[in-house]
Amino acid sequence: MKKYSVIVAIFISLVLVFTGCASKDVATNESPSESKEPNSQSEQSNESKEPTLAKEQTLIYGSDSEPAGLDPHKVPAHASVRIYTKIYDGLVKTDKNMNYVPNLAESWETPDDTTYIFKLRNNVKFHNGRQMNADDVKYSFERILNPDTASIAKSYFEKIKEINVIDEATIEFKLSEPYAPFMSYMSSSYAAIVPKEVVEENGDLMQVACGTGPFMLDEWVPDNSITLKKNPDYFIEGQPKLDSIVYNVMVDESSRIAALRTGAIHVTTLSSQTLPLLKENEEITIKSYQSNNYTFLGFNLNIEPFNNPKVRKAISLAVDRDEMAKTIFSGDAVVTGPVPKALGKWAIDPSQNELYKHDIEKAKMLLAEAGYPDGFEMKITALGGYADIVGTAQILQQQLEKIGIKSEIEQLEIGQYVSAWKKCDHQVMAGRNGAGSDPDRALGFFFNSSGSANVWGFKDEKYDELTNKGKVTIDEDERVEIYKEAQERLIELSPNLFFNSPMNYYFVRKEVENFDPTVFNPEDFRNTVILEAK
Repeated sequence: MKKYSVIVAIFISLVLVFTGCASKDVATNESPSESKEPNSQSEQSNESKEPTLAKEQTLIYGSDSEPAGLDPHKVPAHASVRIYTKIYDGLVKTDKNMNYVPNLAESWETPDDTTYIFKLRNNVKFHNGRQMNADDVKYSFERILNPDTASIAKSYFEKIKEINVIDEATIEFKLSEPYAPFMSYMSSSYAAIVPKEVVEENGDLMQVACGTGPFMLDEWVPDNSITLKKNPDYFIEGQPKLDSIVYNVMVDESSRIAALRTGAIHVTTLSSQTLPLLKENEEITIKSYQSNNYTFLGFNLNIEPFNNPKVRKAISLAVDRDEMAKTIFSGDAVVTGPVPKALGKWAIDPSQNELYKHDIEKAKMLLAEAGYPDGFEMKITALGGYADIVGTAQILQQQLEKIGIKSEIEQLEIGQYVSAWKKCDHQVMAGRNGAGSDPDRALGFFFNSSGSANVWGFKDEKYDELTNKGKVTIDEDERVEIYKEAQERLIELSPNLFFNSPMNYYFVRKEVENFDPTVFNPEDFRNTVILEAK
C-alpha cells in the first residue's frame, strides 16, 4: 500500500505501483565458467527432454457453484467473478506484491492529487472485433455510476467528478477531492471496460459477455457448464496458451474429489478438511495461500431483536471462534476482525477485544438486559453448497443454543442468496466476504452508510466520519490509525460478526503447468498449459 504518494492511491495491492512498474532481471549465482556440461550421452538425453504438451489444451475446472450472471458491474458472486475476470479487463491490475501494473492502460500520470490520466494501449479489441477506445472507458464508468445500473461498484467511484476523453487513446478522471482508494478500485474486477453496443442490445451483461480479456464466452449450459474459448486477438502476444476452459458445475465436494482423482477435471477448490484425502496422491498438487476472505454473520438491523446492540454483542460473546477454525477449517484459519490478516498492517489483532472473549455468562446477562432472558428463535440464511458457509451456520446453531437462541438454517442456491443479501431479506446471514486489498473495501464498501454493499441497515455517524476521512487521507501512517479506530468501533457496534480468515487451497492435477494462485490474483490461466499425461 505504499503508493499513496503517487496518487491518492493505496490499494497498492494491485496496481501499479502507480508510478510505474519495471520488470526485474533475475540474477544467478552461477558464473558461466562454473556451468556444468553433461558428462554422458544418457545425461545429455535426459536434459534435452522437454515436457510434451497435450494435443488438447483444454483446462477443465470443477466449479463449486453456478454463476449468478456475468455482468461485471453488477454481480459480486465468486462463482461469477471467477469466470468474468477471464472475459473482461480493467485499466490496471495488481501484482502479487500489491503493486499496480498496466493492463488496458499502458501508462498513467497524476499531475495533481485529484487528476488521473490514463494512456490506453492501441492494440486492444473487444471480442466482437471492434477496437477499444477512450469512449468505451468513459461509457463503462458512467454506467457504473448510473443509479439505474445498480452497480455493486458505485460507491467505489463516488469521488469522480468528471470523465474526459482527451483523444481515442487518452482518458482523464477528475475527482472531487483526494481519494486514497482510487487506484485500488480501478484494479477491481468490477471496474471492467465493456462495449456500449453490446450492453444496449441486450439490456445488460448477465447472460451475454463481450470483453477484451484472454478468453471469450463460447457456451453456457445452465446448471451444467460454461465454456470459454481462447481470444485469438488478445493484446498480449502469446497469451493465452490454453485453447479453452470448461467450468463444470459440481456443487458436491465429494464429486469434485472423485473427478480430480480420475482426471475428469484438472483444477478445483476444496476445503481444508480434504487435505488428508489428497495430500499423498502423487497425481495431485496442492497450492495454498493465506486468503483475504473471512467468514461472517450479518444482522438485519431493520428488525427486532437484531436492532438491539446488546443482542448482537451477546451473540458475539457466545461464539467460540477458535473452535470454528478447528472444526470448519481443520485449524487452517486465523481469527479475524473486519480487515483480515492478509492485508498486513491494515489489520488489527481482534483477540484482545472484549467481544472476542468466549463468555457464556456475560452473553446471557446481555440477552436478559435486552429483554430476552430465555433467548429467542431465529433463522440463519446460508449459501448452500459452500462447506465453510454452511459449516459456520451449523457451528453457530450449536454454540448459540447455550444462551437460549434456537436457530433454523435456511440454505439457498446462489441466485436466491445474492437476492436475499441485496434486499436484506433475511434475519441473519452466514457468509463469506473478500476484503480486497485496500481497507476501504472491507470497511467503507460494506459498512459506511453510503457503501454499495451495506445491506444491513447499519448507520453510525462516528463510523462514517472515520471511514470518510480514511478515503481522503493521503498520509499512509495516519490512514492506518484511522482504519484501526474504525475497526474497533465496528466490532463494538457489531452489525456483522467476523470469525475466521482461512487458507485457500487449489487442488491441481500434475499435468497442469504454470498455474500459481496468489491472494490478489488467484486464477490467472493466461500462461497455463496442459502437459501430456504419462
